[in-house]
Amino acid sequence: MREPMKNLYRLLIALMATVTTTAAIAAQVDQSAALKALQRTNTVLIDVRTELEFAEGALPGATRIETENLAERITAIAPDKDAPVVLYCRSGRRASAAQELLQELGYSQVINAGGYQDLNGLVPLR
Repeated sequence: MREPMKNLYRLLIALMATVTTTAAIAAQVDQSAALKALQRTNTVLIDVRTELEFAEGALPGATRIETENLAERITAIAPDKDAPVVLYCRSGRRASAAQELLQELGYSQVINAGGYQDLNGLVPLR
């Protein structure tokens, strides 16, 4: 392989590794950080599950907003983009997608708390 092609190949590999690492970091569940944030009065707790899932049980003080509606509804719930926002769903996957969306919208403290079953009973009354 010619040297310019090798350099381009190395650059592409490095870029792919950076993108993959960044996505993995954003997608990680951080239950400890979520529980700590929920002790603050200005933290917003959002459940991104479906209406049916929410009706079966939700965390105290949670507002239900499905991920596809989040961009249009978030400013009414969390106008301060520097306030902590804690997200949860059934497993953490939808919360991860919501986390990425909120970060793209400029929210600086977005935490994926993971799944409802893992959090139920751990979240204090708000």
